[in-house]
Amino acid sequence: MSANKYSEITDNELLQRYVQTNDNKWLGILLQRYTMLLLGVCMKYLKDENEAQDAVQQVFIKVIQEVHKYRIDYFKSWLYMVAKNHCLTSLRDKRRTIPEALTDNHTFTLPDDVDNDIALTEQVSTEMLATALEQLSEEQKQCVNLFYLQKRSYAEISSATGFTLKQVKSYIQNGKRNLKMIIEKKLTQSVSKNG
Repeated sequence: MSANKYSEITDNELLQRYVQTNDNKWLGILLQRYTMLLLGVCMKYLKDENEAQDAVQQVFIKVIQEVHKYRIDYFKSWLYMVAKNHCLTSLRDKRRTIPEALTDNHTFTLPDDVDNDIALTEQVSTEMLATALEQLSEEQKQCVNLFYLQKRSYAEISSATGFTLKQVKSYIQNGKRNLKMIIEKKLTQSVSKNG
């Protein structure tokens, strides 16, 4: 059966069928829909076709392992985030710098109550932020990413992740605090080196 036969079925319906039956066929159809999107994302970050193709396969594996852990409302957005995080981690592991052009023009501004000591918003590079985010717990990283970078509400994050509203608020609050400490430490080290 070709994937075209299932083109009328929405992402959410395919995901639901996978969750209910645990049949990889449904997840396969879903991933096949977004193979080109994933390849595009991975090419954008990794700048190498072979690496990008490998990364797509690794993202597929990661999705198969992780998808049951979350309540996903927007599969395409979630998949994009998984691919982007995978590429950033891969770049970081290779000690490459993340080109500024890859930031998707996301300006990351910490809330007013966080940046009272230093002008974090001016000094925090995307690379520093990506590195700092990686040091948070999986739950904090996910919630902070959704809240600040994707501008999702508490309710939307709760719906997308399956965490309760109380958990979401706690993960964001603790993640924000930890992020601030990590970034301040990095900035202090950077000033010491350059000073």
